[in-house]
Amino acid sequence: MLLLGALSAFGPLSMDLYLPALPSLETEFGSGQGAAQLTLTSVAVGLAAGQLVAGPLSDRFGRRVPVLVGVAAYTLASVLCALSPSVWVLVGVRLLQGLAGAAGIVLARAIIRDTTEGVAAARAFALLASIGGAAPVLAPVLGGQLLRVTDWRGVFGALAIIGLVLLVAAAWRLPETLAPHHRVRGGARASVRNARELLGRPTFRNAVLAQGLGFGVLFTYISTSSFVLQGGYGLTPVQFSLVFAANGTGIVLVGQLSRAVVARTGPRALLRAGLVLQLLTGAGLLVAAVAGAGLPVVLPLLALAVSATGLVLPNATAVAMSGAARTAGTAAALVGAAQFAVAGVGAPLAGLGAAGTLLPMAVVMAGYATLGTVAALRLPADNAALLPSQR
Repeated sequence: MLLLGALSAFGPLSMDLYLPALPSLETEFGSGQGAAQLTLTSVAVGLAAGQLVAGPLSDRFGRRVPVLVGVAAYTLASVLCALSPSVWVLVGVRLLQGLAGAAGIVLARAIIRDTTEGVAAARAFALLASIGGAAPVLAPVLGGQLLRVTDWRGVFGALAIIGLVLLVAAAWRLPETLAPHHRVRGGARASVRNARELLGRPTFRNAVLAQGLGFGVLFTYISTSSFVLQGGYGLTPVQFSLVFAANGTGIVLVGQLSRAVVARTGPRALLRAGLVLQLLTGAGLLVAAVAGAGLPVVLPLLALAVSATGLVLPNATAVAMSGAARTAGTAAALVGAAQFAVAGVGAPLAGLGAAGTLLPMAVVMAGYATLGTVAALRLPADNAALLPSQR
Protein backbone atom coordinates (compact mmCIF):
# COMPACT_ATOMS: atom_id res chain seq x y z
CA MET A 1 0.00 0.00 0.00
CA LEU A 2 2.86 2.42 0.68
CA LEU A 3 4.28 1.76 -2.79
CA LEU A 4 0.84 2.09 -4.41
CA GLY A 5 0.30 5.33 -2.52
CA ALA A 6 3.62 6.67 -3.73
CA LEU A 7 2.79 5.75 -7.32
CA SER A 8 -0.64 7.40 -7.05
CA ALA A 9 1.01 10.55 -5.68
CA PHE A 10 2.64 11.28 -9.06
CA GLY A 11 -0.15 13.68 -9.99
CA PRO A 12 -0.20 15.92 -6.91
CA LEU A 13 3.58 15.70 -6.56
CA SER A 14 4.10 16.85 -10.15
CA MET A 15 1.79 19.82 -9.61
CA ASP A 16 2.46 20.80 -6.01
CA LEU A 17 6.24 20.60 -5.62
CA TYR A 18 6.89 23.64 -7.77
CA LEU A 19 3.80 25.66 -6.84
CA PRO A 20 5.83 28.13 -4.73
CA ALA A 21 8.03 28.68 -7.81
CA LEU A 22 5.19 29.62 -10.18
CA PRO A 23 5.59 33.39 -9.67
CA SER A 24 9.37 33.18 -10.26
CA LEU A 25 8.83 31.04 -13.38
CA GLU A 26 6.41 33.67 -14.66
CA THR A 27 9.00 36.38 -14.01
CA GLU A 28 11.89 34.53 -15.69
CA PHE A 29 9.99 33.85 -18.90
CA GLY A 30 7.90 37.06 -18.82
CA SER A 31 4.97 34.88 -19.82
CA GLY A 32 2.12 36.15 -17.64
CA GLN A 33 0.02 34.24 -15.10
CA GLY A 34 -2.09 32.46 -17.73
CA ALA A 35 0.90 30.86 -19.49
CA ALA A 36 2.44 29.82 -16.17
CA GLN A 37 -0.83 28.15 -15.17
CA LEU A 38 -0.87 26.29 -18.50
CA THR A 39 2.11 24.31 -17.21
CA LEU A 40 -0.35 22.93 -14.63
CA THR A 41 -3.13 22.40 -17.14
CA SER A 42 -0.85 20.54 -19.56
CA VAL A 43 0.29 18.06 -16.92
CA ALA A 44 -3.35 17.55 -15.92
CA VAL A 45 -4.29 16.82 -19.54
CA GLY A 46 -1.37 14.42 -19.79
CA LEU A 47 -2.40 12.63 -16.61
CA ALA A 48 -5.92 12.27 -18.02
CA ALA A 49 -4.94 11.04 -21.49
CA GLY A 50 -2.18 8.78 -20.20
CA GLN A 51 -4.57 6.90 -17.97
CA LEU A 52 -6.80 6.16 -20.97
CA VAL A 53 -3.80 4.42 -22.54
CA ALA A 54 -2.22 2.74 -19.52
CA GLY A 55 -5.46 1.36 -18.05
CA PRO A 56 -6.68 -0.66 -21.04
CA LEU A 57 -3.12 -1.81 -21.79
CA SER A 58 -2.86 -3.16 -18.26
CA ASP A 59 -6.08 -5.14 -18.74
CA ARG A 60 -4.42 -6.79 -21.72
CA PHE A 61 -0.76 -7.14 -20.67
CA GLY A 62 -0.86 -7.05 -16.87
CA ARG A 63 -0.11 -4.35 -14.32
CA ARG A 64 3.64 -4.57 -13.67
CA VAL A 65 5.21 -3.77 -17.05
CA PRO A 66 3.10 -0.64 -17.77
CA VAL A 67 4.00 0.74 -14.34
CA LEU A 68 7.72 0.28 -14.89
CA VAL A 69 7.62 1.83 -18.37
CA GLY A 70 5.55 4.77 -17.14
CA VAL A 71 7.80 5.57 -14.17
CA ALA A 72 10.93 5.38 -16.33
CA ALA A 73 9.41 7.75 -18.90
CA TYR A 74 8.29 10.10 -16.12
CA THR A 75 11.86 10.31 -14.82
CA LEU A 76 13.17 11.23 -18.27
CA ALA A 77 10.41 13.82 -18.81
CA SER A 78 11.27 15.47 -15.49
CA VAL A 79 14.86 15.93 -16.67
CA LEU A 80 13.58 17.53 -19.89
CA CYS A 81 11.36 19.89 -17.86
CA ALA A 82 14.43 21.11 -15.97
CA LEU A 83 16.15 21.88 -19.28
CA SER A 84 13.22 23.72 -20.93
CA PRO A 85 14.35 26.95 -22.67
CA SER A 86 10.89 28.60 -22.75
CA VAL A 87 7.54 28.41 -21.06
CA TRP A 88 5.95 26.90 -24.17
CA VAL A 89 8.54 24.12 -24.34
CA LEU A 90 7.86 23.52 -20.65
CA VAL A 91 4.12 23.30 -21.35
CA GLY A 92 4.77 20.62 -23.99
CA VAL A 93 7.20 18.59 -21.88
CA ARG A 94 4.87 18.80 -18.91
CA LEU A 95 2.28 17.14 -21.12
CA LEU A 96 4.71 14.25 -21.67
CA GLN A 97 5.43 14.15 -17.94
CA GLY A 98 1.74 13.77 -17.23
CA LEU A 99 1.29 11.08 -19.89
CA ALA A 100 4.06 9.01 -18.30
CA GLY A 101 3.09 9.60 -14.68
CA ALA A 102 -0.48 8.50 -15.37
CA ALA A 103 0.53 4.83 -15.29
CA GLY A 104 1.23 4.87 -11.56
CA ILE A 105 -2.07 6.56 -10.73
CA VAL A 106 -4.36 4.33 -12.77
CA LEU A 107 -2.62 1.06 -11.98
CA ALA A 108 -2.59 1.69 -8.24
CA ARG A 109 -6.40 1.72 -8.40
CA ALA A 110 -6.51 -1.33 -10.67
CA ILE A 111 -4.24 -3.33 -8.38
CA ILE A 112 -6.48 -2.57 -5.41
CA ARG A 113 -9.50 -3.73 -7.41
CA ASP A 114 -7.60 -6.90 -8.37
CA THR A 115 -6.99 -7.79 -4.75
CA THR A 116 -9.96 -6.40 -2.74
CA GLU A 117 -13.68 -5.69 -3.02
CA GLY A 118 -16.59 -4.23 -1.08
CA VAL A 119 -15.87 -2.45 2.21
CA ALA A 120 -12.27 -3.65 2.07
CA ALA A 121 -11.85 -1.90 -1.27
CA ALA A 122 -13.45 1.30 0.05
CA ARG A 123 -11.06 1.28 3.00
CA ALA A 124 -8.10 0.61 0.72
CA PHE A 125 -9.05 3.49 -1.54
CA ALA A 126 -9.38 5.73 1.52
CA LEU A 127 -5.92 4.67 2.67
CA LEU A 128 -4.59 5.29 -0.83
CA ALA A 129 -6.15 8.76 -0.80
CA SER A 130 -4.56 9.47 2.59
CA ILE A 131 -1.13 8.38 1.40
CA GLY A 132 -1.60 10.39 -1.76
CA GLY A 133 -2.74 13.26 0.42
CA ALA A 134 0.70 13.30 2.00
CA ALA A 135 2.00 14.72 -1.29
CA PRO A 136 0.16 18.05 -0.84
CA VAL A 137 1.42 18.08 2.76
CA LEU A 138 5.07 17.51 1.90
CA ALA A 139 5.46 18.85 -1.63
CA PRO A 140 4.92 22.62 -1.14
CA VAL A 141 7.01 22.62 2.03
CA LEU A 142 9.79 20.75 0.25
CA GLY A 143 9.38 23.00 -2.77
CA GLY A 144 9.68 26.10 -0.60
CA GLN A 145 12.84 24.75 0.99
CA LEU A 146 14.30 23.75 -2.38
CA LEU A 147 13.82 27.31 -3.59
CA ARG A 148 16.20 28.43 -0.87
CA VAL A 149 19.06 26.62 -2.63
CA THR A 150 17.90 26.33 -6.24
CA ASP A 151 15.35 27.63 -8.74
CA TRP A 152 12.34 26.05 -10.43
CA ARG A 153 14.65 23.97 -12.64
CA GLY A 154 16.13 22.33 -9.56
CA VAL A 155 12.62 21.44 -8.44
CA PHE A 156 12.14 19.38 -11.60
CA GLY A 157 15.53 17.80 -10.97
CA ALA A 158 14.19 16.68 -7.60
CA LEU A 159 11.15 15.15 -9.35
CA ALA A 160 13.51 13.20 -11.61
CA ILE A 161 15.33 11.81 -8.55
CA ILE A 162 12.02 10.83 -6.93
CA GLY A 163 10.97 9.09 -10.15
CA LEU A 164 14.22 7.13 -10.22
CA VAL A 165 13.79 6.01 -6.61
CA LEU A 166 10.22 4.85 -7.30
CA LEU A 167 11.35 3.01 -10.44
CA VAL A 168 13.84 0.99 -8.39
CA ALA A 169 11.24 0.34 -5.66
CA ALA A 170 8.59 -0.79 -8.15
CA ALA A 171 11.02 -3.09 -9.95
CA TRP A 172 11.95 -4.61 -6.61
CA ARG A 173 8.61 -4.88 -4.79
CA LEU A 174 5.64 -4.56 -7.15
CA PRO A 175 4.05 -7.95 -7.97
CA GLU A 176 1.88 -8.84 -10.93
CA THR A 177 -1.73 -8.96 -9.70
CA LEU A 178 -3.59 -9.79 -12.93
CA ALA A 179 -3.22 -13.45 -13.88
CA PRO A 180 -2.83 -14.22 -17.61
CA HIS A 181 -6.16 -16.07 -17.81
CA HIS A 182 -7.99 -12.98 -16.46
CA ARG A 183 -6.62 -10.59 -19.04
CA VAL A 184 -8.77 -8.97 -21.70
CA ARG A 185 -8.16 -9.95 -25.31
CA GLY A 186 -9.22 -8.22 -28.50
CA GLY A 187 -7.02 -5.12 -28.68
CA ALA A 188 -8.22 -1.54 -28.99
CA ARG A 189 -11.68 -2.51 -30.19
CA ALA A 190 -12.32 -4.55 -27.05
CA SER A 191 -11.04 -1.69 -24.88
CA VAL A 192 -13.44 0.76 -26.53
CA ARG A 193 -16.31 -1.69 -26.11
CA ASN A 194 -15.50 -2.15 -22.42
CA ALA A 195 -15.31 1.62 -21.88
CA ARG A 196 -18.66 2.17 -23.56
CA GLU A 197 -20.22 -0.55 -21.44
CA LEU A 198 -18.89 1.00 -18.23
CA LEU A 199 -20.02 4.51 -19.18
CA GLY A 200 -23.46 3.13 -19.99
CA ARG A 201 -23.98 2.30 -16.31
CA PRO A 202 -25.64 5.22 -14.46
CA THR A 203 -23.83 4.41 -11.21
CA PHE A 204 -20.39 4.35 -12.81
CA ARG A 205 -21.06 7.43 -14.93
CA ASN A 206 -22.34 9.59 -12.07
CA ALA A 207 -19.66 8.44 -9.64
CA VAL A 208 -16.94 9.28 -12.17
CA LEU A 209 -18.47 12.68 -12.84
CA ALA A 210 -18.86 13.42 -9.12
CA GLN A 211 -15.23 12.57 -8.49
CA GLY A 212 -13.97 14.68 -11.37
CA LEU A 213 -15.97 17.69 -10.25
CA GLY A 214 -14.99 17.24 -6.62
CA PHE A 215 -11.34 17.04 -7.63
CA GLY A 216 -11.91 20.17 -9.70
CA VAL A 217 -12.43 22.09 -6.46
CA LEU A 218 -9.05 20.89 -5.22
CA PHE A 219 -7.28 21.48 -8.53
CA THR A 220 -8.62 25.02 -8.80
CA TYR A 221 -7.18 25.70 -5.37
CA ILE A 222 -3.87 24.08 -6.35
CA SER A 223 -3.46 26.03 -9.57
CA THR A 224 -4.55 29.44 -8.26
CA SER A 225 -3.86 29.67 -4.55
CA SER A 226 -0.19 30.63 -4.92
CA PHE A 227 -1.20 33.73 -6.90
CA VAL A 228 -4.12 34.59 -4.61
CA LEU A 229 -2.41 34.01 -1.28
CA GLN A 230 1.04 35.32 -2.23
CA GLY A 231 0.06 38.03 -4.70
CA GLY A 232 -3.28 39.09 -3.25
CA TYR A 233 -2.80 38.52 0.48
CA GLY A 234 0.97 38.97 0.74
CA LEU A 235 2.11 35.57 2.00
CA THR A 236 5.76 34.67 1.45
CA PRO A 237 6.62 31.41 -0.41
CA VAL A 238 7.44 29.72 2.92
CA GLN A 239 4.21 30.92 4.54
CA PHE A 240 2.23 29.74 1.53
CA SER A 241 3.93 26.35 1.73
CA LEU A 242 2.94 25.99 5.37
CA VAL A 243 -0.69 26.92 4.65
CA PHE A 244 -0.75 24.47 1.77
CA ALA A 245 0.73 21.76 3.98
CA ALA A 246 -1.90 22.35 6.66
CA ASN A 247 -4.66 21.95 4.08
CA GLY A 248 -3.03 18.79 2.78
CA THR A 249 -3.02 17.45 6.33
CA GLY A 250 -6.78 17.96 6.33
CA ILE A 251 -7.08 15.64 3.30
CA VAL A 252 -5.14 12.94 5.15
CA LEU A 253 -7.17 13.25 8.36
CA VAL A 254 -10.54 13.29 6.60
CA GLY A 255 -9.47 10.33 4.45
CA GLN A 256 -8.70 8.37 7.60
CA LEU A 257 -12.10 9.36 9.02
CA SER A 258 -13.72 8.04 5.86
CA ARG A 259 -11.81 4.78 6.19
CA ALA A 260 -13.02 4.39 9.78
CA VAL A 261 -16.75 4.99 9.17
CA VAL A 262 -17.37 3.74 5.62
CA ALA A 263 -18.51 0.30 6.82
CA ARG A 264 -21.35 1.94 8.76
CA THR A 265 -22.37 4.72 6.40
CA GLY A 266 -21.52 3.37 2.95
CA PRO A 267 -19.48 5.22 0.33
CA ARG A 268 -22.43 7.04 -1.28
CA ALA A 269 -23.36 8.94 1.88
CA LEU A 270 -19.75 9.98 2.47
CA LEU A 271 -19.38 11.06 -1.15
CA ARG A 272 -22.44 13.29 -0.87
CA ALA A 273 -21.30 14.71 2.46
CA GLY A 274 -17.96 15.70 0.98
CA LEU A 275 -19.52 17.43 -2.01
CA VAL A 276 -22.08 19.29 0.11
CA LEU A 277 -19.25 20.54 2.34
CA GLN A 278 -17.41 21.75 -0.77
CA LEU A 279 -20.58 23.46 -1.95
CA LEU A 280 -21.10 25.29 1.35
CA THR A 281 -17.49 26.42 1.62
CA GLY A 282 -17.49 27.48 -2.05
CA ALA A 283 -20.50 29.68 -1.37
CA GLY A 284 -18.71 31.06 1.68
CA LEU A 285 -15.67 31.95 -0.42
CA LEU A 286 -17.90 33.79 -2.88
CA VAL A 287 -19.32 35.88 -0.06
CA ALA A 288 -15.83 36.46 1.35
CA ALA A 289 -14.54 37.59 -2.04
CA VAL A 290 -17.38 40.04 -2.60
CA ALA A 291 -17.10 41.39 0.96
CA GLY A 292 -13.31 41.73 0.78
CA ALA A 293 -12.78 39.47 3.80
CA GLY A 294 -9.27 38.88 5.12
CA LEU A 295 -7.21 35.76 5.78
CA PRO A 296 -8.94 34.87 9.09
CA VAL A 297 -12.09 34.16 7.05
CA VAL A 298 -10.58 32.93 3.79
CA LEU A 299 -8.08 30.40 5.15
CA PRO A 300 -10.58 28.31 7.20
CA LEU A 301 -12.98 28.18 4.24
CA LEU A 302 -10.20 27.00 1.94
CA ALA A 303 -9.12 24.41 4.50
CA LEU A 304 -12.63 22.92 4.71
CA ALA A 305 -13.08 22.87 0.92
CA VAL A 306 -9.74 21.14 0.40
CA SER A 307 -10.16 18.67 3.27
CA ALA A 308 -13.54 17.58 1.91
CA THR A 309 -11.77 15.88 -0.99
CA GLY A 310 -10.71 13.26 1.55
CA LEU A 311 -14.36 12.18 1.51
CA VAL A 312 -15.01 12.69 -2.20
CA LEU A 313 -12.12 10.95 -3.92
CA PRO A 314 -11.93 7.54 -2.17
CA ASN A 315 -15.68 7.01 -1.96
CA ALA A 316 -16.40 8.02 -5.54
CA THR A 317 -13.62 5.66 -6.63
CA ALA A 318 -15.02 2.82 -4.54
CA VAL A 319 -18.49 3.29 -6.01
CA ALA A 320 -17.21 3.47 -9.58
CA MET A 321 -14.73 0.59 -9.34
CA SER A 322 -17.02 -1.84 -7.51
CA GLY A 323 -18.76 -2.90 -10.73
CA ALA A 324 -15.53 -3.64 -12.61
CA ALA A 325 -13.65 -6.91 -12.24
CA ARG A 326 -11.80 -8.03 -15.36
CA THR A 327 -11.84 -4.47 -16.73
CA ALA A 328 -10.45 -2.79 -13.61
CA GLY A 329 -7.71 -1.10 -15.63
CA THR A 330 -10.18 0.45 -18.06
CA ALA A 331 -12.47 1.51 -15.20
CA ALA A 332 -9.57 3.07 -13.30
CA ALA A 333 -8.49 4.85 -16.49
CA LEU A 334 -11.92 6.40 -16.98
CA VAL A 335 -12.07 7.45 -13.33
CA GLY A 336 -8.66 9.11 -13.48
CA ALA A 337 -9.05 10.61 -16.94
CA ALA A 338 -12.33 12.27 -16.01
CA GLN A 339 -10.78 13.51 -12.79
CA PHE A 340 -7.95 15.38 -14.46
CA ALA A 341 -9.78 16.33 -17.66
CA VAL A 342 -12.69 17.93 -15.80
CA ALA A 343 -10.39 19.57 -13.26
CA GLY A 344 -8.01 20.93 -15.90
CA VAL A 345 -10.73 23.09 -17.43
CA GLY A 346 -10.98 25.25 -14.33
CA ALA A 347 -7.34 26.35 -14.01
CA PRO A 348 -7.38 28.91 -16.88
CA LEU A 349 -10.85 30.11 -15.85
CA ALA A 350 -9.71 30.68 -12.28
CA GLY A 351 -6.81 32.74 -13.61
CA LEU A 352 -9.08 35.28 -15.30
CA GLY A 353 -9.54 38.71 -13.82
CA ALA A 354 -7.05 40.82 -11.94
CA ALA A 355 -3.96 38.95 -10.75
CA GLY A 356 -4.16 37.78 -7.15
CA THR A 357 -7.92 38.28 -6.71
CA LEU A 358 -10.00 35.69 -4.86
CA LEU A 359 -13.26 36.04 -6.79
CA PRO A 360 -12.43 34.01 -9.96
CA MET A 361 -11.10 31.13 -7.85
CA ALA A 362 -14.17 31.19 -5.62
CA VAL A 363 -16.55 31.20 -8.60
CA VAL A 364 -14.88 28.17 -10.21
CA MET A 365 -14.69 26.23 -6.93
CA ALA A 366 -18.36 26.89 -6.15
CA GLY A 367 -19.36 25.92 -9.69
CA TYR A 368 -17.50 22.62 -9.53
CA ALA A 369 -19.01 21.81 -6.13
CA THR A 370 -22.55 22.56 -7.33
CA LEU A 371 -22.28 20.29 -10.37
CA GLY A 372 -20.57 17.58 -8.32
CA THR A 373 -23.37 17.57 -5.75
CA VAL A 374 -25.93 17.18 -8.53
CA ALA A 375 -24.01 14.20 -9.95
CA ALA A 376 -23.80 12.53 -6.53
CA LEU A 377 -27.52 13.00 -5.94
CA ARG A 378 -28.19 11.25 -9.26
CA LEU A 379 -26.57 8.01 -8.11
CA PRO A 380 -29.12 5.16 -8.24
CA ALA A 381 -30.94 4.37 -5.02
CA ASP A 382 -29.70 0.77 -5.02
CA ASN A 383 -26.10 1.92 -4.62
CA ALA A 384 -25.69 -0.13 -1.44
CA ALA A 385 -25.64 -3.21 -3.65
CA LEU A 386 -22.29 -2.01 -4.92
CA LEU A 387 -20.59 -3.46 -1.85
CA PRO A 388 -20.24 -7.13 -2.89
CA SER A 389 -19.00 -8.23 0.52
CA GLN A 390 -22.27 -6.99 2.07
CA ARG A 391 -24.65 -8.65 -0.40
